[in-house]
Amino acid sequence: MEQIWGNIELLIDYPMVNLQIILDGLMIGSVFALAAYGLALVWGVMNVKNLAQGEFVIGGGYVAWYLTGLGAHPLLGVPAAFVTMALLGGAVHGTVIQRNVAANARAAGALAVIAGVCFVVGLYLAQTGPGQEPDTLGLVLKIGGATALFALFVAAGGTYGLIISRVIERDLFTSLLATFGLAIMMAQIMNLLFGSDTQNIKLPYETVQLLEGDPIGVGAPMGKLIGVILAAILAIGVVFFMRSTRMGQAIRATAQDARAARVLGINTEKVYAFTFSLNSAICGAAGAIIVMVWVIQPFFGITHSIRAFVIVTAAGLGNLPGVIGAGLGLGALEQYGSHVFGIGYQQAIAVLLLLFVLAIRLAVQRRKRQVLK
Repeated sequence: MEQIWGNIELLIDYPMVNLQIILDGLMIGSVFALAAYGLALVWGVMNVKNLAQGEFVIGGGYVAWYLTGLGAHPLLGVPAAFVTMALLGGAVHGTVIQRNVAANARAAGALAVIAGVCFVVGLYLAQTGPGQEPDTLGLVLKIGGATALFALFVAAGGTYGLIISRVIERDLFTSLLATFGLAIMMAQIMNLLFGSDTQNIKLPYETVQLLEGDPIGVGAPMGKLIGVILAAILAIGVVFFMRSTRMGQAIRATAQDARAARVLGINTEKVYAFTFSLNSAICGAAGAIIVMVWVIQPFFGITHSIRAFVIVTAAGLGNLPGVIGAGLGLGALEQYGSHVFGIGYQQAIAVLLLLFVLAIRLAVQRRKRQVLK
């Protein structure tokens, strides 16, 4: 308790600390808003509550981290993660899998093969363990198994064809359970491939001093500023796409009324597949930015999913300014909470905020209810 009061007194005695915390929160909150906007798209267009949202973010971060380890420039990880996660999210729409798996023998066969390959590759990775150097034969088996798994996964329609296409327009718990299982699977795969240690990309940029202070000033790491700029560019690009392209207009029409859109000749199946793929790509880009300004770990995805749900629930579907404002506010509140209570409570703040937002929403809905006479 004394430590908490000491942290509060520091905020009072040195006002510059407040400015630094707010600035850091706004910079990381802009990335939170980017991932939340992808969730708002999937939720609003497909009525799918994607609990694997954070895992796509972490997956994009690992793509950027791995490419940087191979010698690529860190900024190249953003477009690479965008494209990779778009493919993983279902860029290939249901070439084999349809809504009814039992009615398609090819789909059942593909699922059986995928399950077998997953078991073999997972068993091999579990035996070798992260960080250990496999022999030449083991390395060939690892690369070949991963390649075969990815090829079969894409041939079966990716995440969209396997899972998402069968939970569209279903009840709430169906989509929650399906995407929760997907989140667990993705987290465990990333843990096997990359290990459980936290990772980040160290950018070769210095901190820009914005305000001088005695003894504490206000500075902004150039890496975080670059992350904010990249997030803004991507957000503007998505908004332009939604308003100025035929696919963007089809997505908006499907979100308003899917049945009317089908009557007007819009292929809603392709719209759904593209929307989920776009969401995955946005999450991948957000993860590539996060790994440059923060840290990633295979099991950090749940916190990013909770953040996205808090932001979308507070802002509402289709409200881009609200999503941006809620994302920035959440970032600032988390930074204040971690400063006062400690870094260990930072993730708990997002959970408490989700409960608070849900309670407020429930109270508002109850007030709107009227008795029929």
